[in-house]
Amino acid sequence: MPVPTKLATIDGQPLDPATVEGKVVLFVNVASKCGLTPQYSGLAELDNEYSDRDLVIVGVPCNQFGGQEPGTPDEIKEFTSSKYNVEFPLLEKQDVNGPNRSALYQALVGDGPDIAWNFGKFVVGRDGEVVARFEPQTPPDDPELKAAIEKALG
Repeated sequence: MPVPTKLATIDGQPLDPATVEGKVVLFVNVASKCGLTPQYSGLAELDNEYSDRDLVIVGVPCNQFGGQEPGTPDEIKEFTSSKYNVEFPLLEKQDVNGPNRSALYQALVGDGPDIAWNFGKFVVGRDGEVVARFEPQTPPDDPELKAAIEKALG
């Protein structure tokens, strides 16, 4: 199932579909108070490294794991930009598991296992289909993750 392109930003505004359509997208469920939160640095580096090659990183705040993303949209934006220099898009807070799983995560997960924790990663090809999934502990500079991105970029 293709990933929906009607997405809402952390500000509650529609994400311009041109941001993701025809691009390779790395969706990551993120949290500000998690042991894996320093991965934001690596995600920002990936963004800098690949943004001119049509890779878009999209952070999806989620508070389902230990309440580790309790902040308001403004608090999340301030934290990620000031502490980790995040410039990539952040979406509205979403449930990634359970009965209220967002449409985005229904498409990303499909019949696969639930998201294990914060910072699960999905590489989505230009056609909107998931091409690779990586567990939360996989750092953004992981060679297999980068290889999946490179392959999707073509």
